[in-house]
Formats: sequence, structure tokens, C-alpha cells
Amino acid sequence: MGFQVGDTVVHWVYGLGEITGHEERALMGESQLYFVVKVQDMNVWVPADRQVASRLRRPTPAKEFSKLFAILRGPTGALSQDRRERKAQLRAQLAGGGAESICHVIRDLTTLQQQKSLNDDDQTMLKKARGLLTREWGYSLEIGPAQAEADLYQLLTKP
Repeated sequence: MGFQVGDTVVHWVYGLGEITGHEERALMGESQLYFVVKVQDMNVWVPADRQVASRLRRPTPAKEFSKLFAILRGPTGALSQDRRERKAQLRAQLAGGGAESICHVIRDLTTLQQQKSLNDDDQTMLKKARGLLTREWGYSLEIGPAQAEADLYQLLTKP
């Protein structure tokens, strides 16, 4: 997956950004090439190695968002009742960085929220996942963040 300066990408942790350059950096005595990715108001250095595909991906194309909408409207997955196990479960799900995983987390936590109050970790995870998805959604479908958030709310609350 060849990335170039100017490409819009999704970082597996920080979300939508743009490759603004590449730099050679030395870490523990070894020099390596890094992509500089601007995500909102910060720069993230991503190693340009064989594992770059697990750290960066292209934004989901607009035509594939129907699959994401189906996940958001779909049946809820099982979440652990134990808050520590649930936190680990959700983190593992988000670790892949894919839009599908983000949608599963949003759907499952939103359903849990309708059943009971979310703890601080769950609230933080839901807020982060919604932010990641709506920024990519807005970019891919060429709509503003407020519209993406409103559309997401509509999908999650529609019977």
C-alpha cells in the first residue's frame, strides 16, 4: 500500500489525517523513514515499514458506507457485564482501526447506554469512536461534521 505526501489517510488510533511529509529519524541508533501525518492540530510520525498497513489505511469510499450503515442498524454484539473485561474487549475491537470495528463499538455501546448508564471508560470510548467515525464519514461523503453526527444519531435511534 503505497502512501505519498498529500494522501488523506486514517490512522488506527487518531483517525483522519493527511500525510504532510516523510522524515528519516534515528531511534535507538537505527535510522528509519517515517510518514508525517497531520491529524487535526498535531503531527504523528508513522514508521514507513512493512507494518504501515496496520497503522494507516485509506478512508472508506462513499459507496462502501452502506455496509457501515448496516452494521450500525444491525443486531448488537455481546458485551461483557464486567467493566474491566468490557474495556479490554472494546479496546481489542478498536485496535484493528477499521471502520467496521468502530461501527461495532458505537452500536454496542449505544445499545448498552439505552439499557443503563455508561461508566467513564465506556463514555470515553463511545465519544472517541463516534469522533473517529464522523470525521471519516464527513470526509468520504463530503458533508460537514454536524451533518455526519446527525445522520449517525438518526441511524442509531431509528427502530
